[in-house]
Amino acid sequence: MAGKTPHQNTTFALPEKEGTEGGDHRGHGYLATPESGSGPGVIVIQEWWGLTDHMRDVCDRLAAEGFTALAPDLFGGWVAHDGEEAGEMMQNLPAEEGARQLAGAVDYLLSLDSVTSKTVGTVGFCMGGGFVLALAADQGAKVSAAVPFYGVGQAVPQAYAGVKAAIQGHYAEQDSMFPPQDARAQEQQIRDESGAEVEYFFYDAPHAFHNDENPQGNYRPEEAELAWSRTVRFLKDKVE
Repeated sequence: MAGKTPHQNTTFALPEKEGTEGGDHRGHGYLATPESGSGPGVIVIQEWWGLTDHMRDVCDRLAAEGFTALAPDLFGGWVAHDGEEAGEMMQNLPAEEGARQLAGAVDYLLSLDSVTSKTVGTVGFCMGGGFVLALAADQGAKVSAAVPFYGVGQAVPQAYAGVKAAIQGHYAEQDSMFPPQDARAQEQQIRDESGAEVEYFFYDAPHAFHNDENPQGNYRPEEAELAWSRTVRFLKDKVE
């Protein structure tokens, strides 16, 4: 049964919903700051499980590499404990609501004294990988680097003309949720429609191979380490 996460440690303003007044205009998330006290900003976007220990660890690992990393809590504190729950929670998050929370997260991160960059990078996994691409398309020049890991879900864009970010994708050859031929077609679509720098890497692995909590038995340590090292180098090169 789904439970609440203890990982929220920051709150930020959200844009108002169109045509509404009042209501909740605060977002929540987990913020990790490097030991130096400041660094380039990176948005981390959760899988369909929620803001889990793994997502917190991704932020902490980025902070250890010198980034200020923020993972918005798109599920309002809830964490799923099995695939059925996770699927329901993902379906119950409208793409436009996720985009609203992420827009607020970008503006908040860029406002922090602990963020040295004028743009943000973003990295996300599974559902979060889809939102990475949406964020790059929606936020234009505010996003300089976008890293989707096997992106799926409600937020995967139909069009990419708004993308200004360089994109580095990490996809799985054994992925039944987003087959590699679809990922290769998406890579070409982004290149054709945006003119952005884009490169997808493919791994002999199943979906969610990077998640070392291994909730579905798909973790592949060697492939995960390679994809992560490429991600860190890419973010260091592109986010400024």
